[in-house]
Amino acid sequence: MEQSAFTLPPTALSHMVQAFWQVERSQEAPVAETIVPIGVVEVIFILNDAPIHSQVGGTSCRLPRCFINGYNTQPIAQQIPTQQAFFGVVLHSTAVKRLFNITAPDFTDACTDMTLVDPAINALWHKIAEQPTFAGRVRIVSDILTKRVTRIDAREQAFNRFIHEHANSTLSVPQVADMLCYSPRQLSRKLLALTGLNTEQTLLYKKYLNALELVHHSSLSLTQIAHTCQFTDQAHFTKTFKSYTGITPGEYRSRKSPLVGHLFENVR
Repeated sequence: MEQSAFTLPPTALSHMVQAFWQVERSQEAPVAETIVPIGVVEVIFILNDAPIHSQVGGTSCRLPRCFINGYNTQPIAQQIPTQQAFFGVVLHSTAVKRLFNITAPDFTDACTDMTLVDPAINALWHKIAEQPTFAGRVRIVSDILTKRVTRIDAREQAFNRFIHEHANSTLSVPQVADMLCYSPRQLSRKLLALTGLNTEQTLLYKKYLNALELVHHSSLSLTQIAHTCQFTDQAHFTKTFKSYTGITPGEYRSRKSPLVGHLFENVR
């Protein structure tokens, strides 16, 4: 059995937060979950006591009860217990530094313990765990983030749009630099801080994310998706997709769950 909830942030937080979500599941047996890169930054609270063990690349760990993760370039594999409850906050790229004074290299391809980043997170976890409703949890986090919120300028808003919109994934590096009013070198340094990737890598990553959405949601053939996303050919598309996910687009489509980027398999 699964219960899930999702909501957009209040207007006052919309330049910092993209969304709040919650998932509560109860199942007869543990489940193996693989999460392929989905191009978002999330602070996730684990609200039950059962341990969850995760592996990214060759690194294994027990997930902290509150962690930040995002802009992964490798899939995350984890064993999900029979009872589970998660509450998540999806952040805009430029908000992370302002809110927590960390940058993408601190949490890409890792599940970084937020209580080590910010000691106040421990008290926040307890408040969220004690609050029985999704709406109440959203209010608690919104109140705390509102106190920390700072205005972002037009250039930072432009970076948020560039990173999260798929439409501009086919631009060249000079075109992106012109659009964001940075020199190519400055742009690369800025994107490394925001995404852990340089400009060329970010553009390829955005192209992959666009393709992932189409593989998941559309009935287009893989050849059509490769053309739509402007990969050189289907072989280039398949190679790029597999470099991020460890599987081919066809394998992903055959194993997909209702949730983009999440693959589940029962543990026998």
